[in-house]
Amino acid sequence: MTEFLSSAFIYLAAAVIAVPIAKRIGLGSVLGYLIAGVLIGPLLGLVGRETQDLQHFAEFGIVMMLFLVGLELEPRTLWAMRGKLLGMGGLQVGLTTALVWGCGLLLGFDWRIALILGMITSISSTTIVLQTFTEMGVSHTPGGRSAFSVLLFQDIIVIPMLAIIPLLALPGLSASGNAAEARSATHSMIAALDGWAYAGVIIGSIAFVILGGHFLSRPLFRFIANTGLREAFTAAALTLVVGIASLMLLVGLSPALGAFLAGVVLATSEFRHELETDIEPFKGILVGLFFITVGAGVQFEVLAEQPGYILALTLGAMTIKALVLLLLAKLFRLERLDGWLLLLSLPQMSAFGFVLLAYAAQNNALPADMVPLLSLVIALSMFLTPLCFIFYGKVLVPFIQGDNKQVEEDEIDTSAPVIIAGIGRFGQIVDRLLRANQVNTVVLDQEPGQIDLMRKVGIRSYYGDATRIDLLRTAGIEGASLLVVAIDEEDQAVALVAEARKNYPRLPILARARSRPHFYRLCQAGADHAIIETYHSALALGTEALKALGAHPFKAEQQRQAFDAAEKESRSRLYRMWSRGTEGDRFSQDYRALFIELEEALSDIMQRDRADGHDRSERGWTPPPKRP
Repeated sequence: MTEFLSSAFIYLAAAVIAVPIAKRIGLGSVLGYLIAGVLIGPLLGLVGRETQDLQHFAEFGIVMMLFLVGLELEPRTLWAMRGKLLGMGGLQVGLTTALVWGCGLLLGFDWRIALILGMITSISSTTIVLQTFTEMGVSHTPGGRSAFSVLLFQDIIVIPMLAIIPLLALPGLSASGNAAEARSATHSMIAALDGWAYAGVIIGSIAFVILGGHFLSRPLFRFIANTGLREAFTAAALTLVVGIASLMLLVGLSPALGAFLAGVVLATSEFRHELETDIEPFKGILVGLFFITVGAGVQFEVLAEQPGYILALTLGAMTIKALVLLLLAKLFRLERLDGWLLLLSLPQMSAFGFVLLAYAAQNNALPADMVPLLSLVIALSMFLTPLCFIFYGKVLVPFIQGDNKQVEEDEIDTSAPVIIAGIGRFGQIVDRLLRANQVNTVVLDQEPGQIDLMRKVGIRSYYGDATRIDLLRTAGIEGASLLVVAIDEEDQAVALVAEARKNYPRLPILARARSRPHFYRLCQAGADHAIIETYHSALALGTEALKALGAHPFKAEQQRQAFDAAEKESRSRLYRMWSRGTEGDRFSQDYRALFIELEEALSDIMQRDRADGHDRSERGWTPPPKRP
């Protein structure tokens, strides 16, 4: 027990010290974890014996990460990605495997070994990439979505690779019990089944995850949520992820893939945000622990024996992968910055590479003496990836965007009464309405392509990050009468409202909300008025639906006005209840009870006879005149 606590203290202390320092100097958390592992492992020798076992445990953080990624993707969103998923992902894996295989043959490797090396090289690290994407805020950019499509295809293709490796056994290597043990560990309880039965079990397991996640998990979570016990809900969330991972391992599939499917199924669930809140802390700790174990497991003695050869293999594999990614960026017409993001985020190899190496050695498809050397190549490629991200963020982004930003900011030479941040489909309508009423505007947007498009149709727009207070001053915010926030990214919109309210407390701020939770956050940040983007369009369509069902236009308009008034009142009450909650538990049981109560009251309002509720003022709504 003492030894376990001592090791836990060493790992945690290393993370607590190294990661904040790495973040502070701009290296990122991933490189901080890796450096911490190197310090406590190869350099100081404080840990080491338990690193491999601990790494297997920490890999469960990858499973949790894929579950959380799935929660962000509704099934229709995943279906919309099918082109990049199969096209870009398939080409990346196929071309990388083929090129590395060819290079391996030229270097004199057996064709089977060269093929295995190609497969291992083609798989990138989902953990490093997604973790860094989240920190950099590029997950939802075209380059970020393209990289995610490739990563998802790679996680899927690992399954066929595991099936192919035993077929590549080298005749010269003696058979060992390890191969049988590996097959048994992989196929577990279904190893003795024939082909059709084996396929049926796999299909049935995937169907159980999908159907069970949709029909069984929601009643369970609803039952647990009604108890009001937060710890019970957390335990249920962990049980779900652990259970799915165990099921996938039993049938020889990737637990990360199973967790991802479960997350996609639950993406439309009303418990999605609660699941994210409960799983996120465990995921963060385990992913960090995984990176530390990778650093602690680096064998510097192997590197000291053949430093030039190992470094050449690492850089060669990463270069081949980068060239393939560059070709894909051109084929799929990614913009300049998005193409660089794809190229620099995926050239490394993955933790799955360690699994494939060990599995190939156990099945006599790789000589055992090659495993330490190739493991070091994989680890070095993972070490170099944070440096690629630093190069992207510190060099490429300022270089590519810097010239545009300087020129466009210099053009903001006149002030206007209204500043509009974000000129997407929402901001465009606001801008057109104001300009049609002879109100001048200054429009800012952070997407160069959108700026170019607006200028082609005669709308003067300027490139810039509206969350920067110095840029807002350049745009004339000190003399402005109104700030309109129509940014797509929710966190940026909230940050802009908060920053503007802090520096200009008397400035009226209107904001576009993407959802009810976003509406609450904007109000909390200081927006004077926020509009949920789909509210009025949905209300107008609902009014037309009443008319289509036979309601008189006058009655339908009355019902619309009554609904709108009741919604504004209930929204105010719900916001007050939401603001009383604690961070991470805003949508409490009291909030849900109030929501249900207000919905019932809304139904009563709709059923009342409103003959005496007409607006008798000059501005009251009147039906259109009859046609002559």
